[in-house]
Amino acid sequence: MDAVLLSRIQFAFTIAFHFLFVPLSLGSAVALVIGERRYYRSGSPQDEADARFWVRLFTATFAVGVATGITMEFAFGTNWATYSRFVGDIFGAPLAAEGLLSFFLESTFLGVLLFGRERVSRRFYYVSAWLVAIGAHLSALWIIIANSWQQTPAGYEVVDGRAVLTDFFAAALNPSTLPRYFHTVAATWTVGAFFAAGIGAYYLRKGRHTDFAKRMLRFGLVFGLVMSVAMPFLGHWSALQVADTQPAKMAAFEGIYTTGDRAPLSLVGWVDTEGETVTGLALPSGLSIMLGGSPNRVVTGLDQFSPENRPPVQLTFQTYHLMVALGLLMIAWALLGVFLWWRGRLDTSRRYLGVTTWSFVAPMLAIQTGWAAAEVGRQPWIVYNELRTVDAISAVVPASQIVLSLGIFAVIYTFLFVAWVRVLLRIVKKGPGNRSGGEGYGQPAVVTVAPAGSAAAAIATGADTTATTL
Repeated sequence: MDAVLLSRIQFAFTIAFHFLFVPLSLGSAVALVIGERRYYRSGSPQDEADARFWVRLFTATFAVGVATGITMEFAFGTNWATYSRFVGDIFGAPLAAEGLLSFFLESTFLGVLLFGRERVSRRFYYVSAWLVAIGAHLSALWIIIANSWQQTPAGYEVVDGRAVLTDFFAAALNPSTLPRYFHTVAATWTVGAFFAAGIGAYYLRKGRHTDFAKRMLRFGLVFGLVMSVAMPFLGHWSALQVADTQPAKMAAFEGIYTTGDRAPLSLVGWVDTEGETVTGLALPSGLSIMLGGSPNRVVTGLDQFSPENRPPVQLTFQTYHLMVALGLLMIAWALLGVFLWWRGRLDTSRRYLGVTTWSFVAPMLAIQTGWAAAEVGRQPWIVYNELRTVDAISAVVPASQIVLSLGIFAVIYTFLFVAWVRVLLRIVKKGPGNRSGGEGYGQPAVVTVAPAGSAAAAIATGADTTATTL
């Protein structure tokens, strides 16, 4: 393999791994705020214990997410030096804002959540939960701004081979920023909803923490249904933007090779890249109607782009349609749960509860395949219509070193993933318990300082005040 392909594989691997934790962080932040709101209003010891449960889950995921996110920023300077020089003036502002404004907001008030429950007022603690959630979502916004600029660059000019920022707001609010941000946030909330439903389903199957379990299951299913139904509308907004600003990507999404009206909307299919056809099931004129409200809407096909400027059609097509299929599956599953709730059978249907325990995997896969479609569909450009991926790598890094570092990442990430899963399972198995001394609690309020490598274990102890280091 050459250095370009290996660099792409390495970055894809690191970002896919990192993005296992981002959706759970943002999604569980919503549950964290709801839990703290419930305790703030009631003052109940049991509601306090329930809220602490979500603080522990969020912290464990946040810690690993931060560690894996740093790797990607280092990769810009090691494997993608030419790219870094080209976008440095553009990316400096959003990445600095993400670190100074969002990350520190989130981490500072997460410290309050970990250390301050017995030291600050209940109102201040509740506000801190909101600020942690806001910080997490602001962090996502700045990263989406940077990534969206690669998709639809704006507010710049190229000077001496570098993109120079000329209009910050035009660059930040480039055509794809808002549709991609709201689409991404809704997707992460869907993960959080199904994760909460899964925890509730698990406890009901075990006959433990039943009041908490029923609340989580019902909240997760209802919120998950709302978010899953919202996703097609947000996806449509994003699709309109893609069709307008990245027509080659839209053509690859649907395997459209010939420009014209009455473009079909593929439901499932296989692309014959040699014959430039798609075999499968499609809605006649569906894509033209979706994009323009009329069968007469002309859709740009791949015939308008030279072969070297076309994205990999098969991979883009399949990942895009898998994302859509998973979204429809989530709507159907949440609807079935609401129906069982209405019929009074939700809490006793062990088969439904068993599948729901792991239902968060579906939105996680949908996010991964959606990102794959978006990023592969941008190829061969790393910055759309400005810088090709093949021209963006570090010329001095040989393929052998990339293979070595990829192997090291695989080993370390495997260790991190296993450690994180064990911590998460320990927290879930322990459960929220009862603050007055019931199951899952009863430990004194102590400060545990964890050495490097055991931070996750410290979080899982359930201690009221826990300090951790990575």
